[in-house]
Amino acid sequence: MKVTVVGTGYVGLVTGACLAQMGNQVLCVDVDADKVVRLRAGDLPIHEPDLPAIVQGGLASGRLCFTTDIAEGVIHGDFLFIAVGTPPDADGSANLRHVLAVAGDIGKYLQRPVIVINKSTVPVGTAQKVRTRIALALQERTADIAFDVIANPEFLKEGAAVADFMKPDRIIIGTDNGAAAEQMRTLYAPFNRNHDRFIVMDPPSAELTKYAANVMLATRISLMNELAGLAERMGADIEQVRRGIGADPRIGHAFIYPGCGYGGSCFPKDVRALEYSARQHDFDAPLLAAVEKVNNRQKRLLEQKVVQALGADLTGKTIAVWGLAFKPNTDDMREAPSRVLMEALWRRGARVQAFDPAAMDEARRLYAEPCALQLCLDPYTACENADALVICTEWQQFRSPDFARMRSLLRQPLIVDGRNIYDLATVRAEGFTYHAIGRP
Repeated sequence: MKVTVVGTGYVGLVTGACLAQMGNQVLCVDVDADKVVRLRAGDLPIHEPDLPAIVQGGLASGRLCFTTDIAEGVIHGDFLFIAVGTPPDADGSANLRHVLAVAGDIGKYLQRPVIVINKSTVPVGTAQKVRTRIALALQERTADIAFDVIANPEFLKEGAAVADFMKPDRIIIGTDNGAAAEQMRTLYAPFNRNHDRFIVMDPPSAELTKYAANVMLATRISLMNELAGLAERMGADIEQVRRGIGADPRIGHAFIYPGCGYGGSCFPKDVRALEYSARQHDFDAPLLAAVEKVNNRQKRLLEQKVVQALGADLTGKTIAVWGLAFKPNTDDMREAPSRVLMEALWRRGARVQAFDPAAMDEARRLYAEPCALQLCLDPYTACENADALVICTEWQQFRSPDFARMRSLLRQPLIVDGRNIYDLATVRAEGFTYHAIGRP
């Protein structure tokens, strides 16, 4: 099948590469010419496990191509995916300018019947807006060409996006057209073989499903972090509590890990966007506001723990930071807790020595101006002559460190663990003062 994907971010690039691997002819479109040049050479602008090999295989086979020409993309595809960003506006609403611009281009260059599939995370009602924008562009051309618009939200986790696309737990198709739904079923058939994951619903329900999923997960995280604060004051260990409640099958173990807050491109933005939509519909949604409030408070907790241990004036102090990305297996630092921590430490006069296995280049880009940040070649170099070590991201390589080496490098044996990755007895037996989240 001929597929066009407009946008080559996490969603668009994974979608295009995985569809090409299944034998489709895929053309990916992006307005960033430098990015397209890199992608044509097999050089990915993002860190995502397994994706480089799939992209390079698609390029070698000729099934995956990249262009900046939107007209070429519209002419190529029988399935036209919109996978562009929906950045938040100041009021929290999702900005649809990129989505609607693509819709206008589709109407401008469309030559034959197609299915337009919206992969971008968008508010309820966007499918109708896309349909209207395409129809207006066709009307300006006095062209009568049939098309369908389908809401097909993505559920890809950064760091596991390829696995999520290849083996989805659900494929949501939002359409009122049965024939279009069957065409989508055919396109997704290679990913729907073991058992039927295909769920067809109306477009508004499909659009809300995406927001509902992310808000549900964000709520679990914020609730667990609130319980962690309570446990710490009561002398309880939230890690033992987590195991206890996770054993209940009605709760389960997913997304109940306490920590220093969630970040990334989805949860913060989607919570705010749904809260904005609730206000637009005159619906009071206090829980949504509380989820964000708790998360913002949690991101400041690491600074508070450092201040508790070292004092409010950190002038002359050096803090080692392990982990800059908002989660493991990605280089994404959007709304990462590490950024809140480092910027707070700088305001208090501290220097930061940091290491991350994937996000060093992103940190250099974000903090290009001279600042009190030294990026280190490895985690132990970051500890040299530091007054404390703060762990912001639970990368696997941080889980079993050489504690004796760490203790010899640090000025004082102090660990502030924002992800609770160490055993309390072990780290204390190694001679460290250990501050974690929700633990005595």
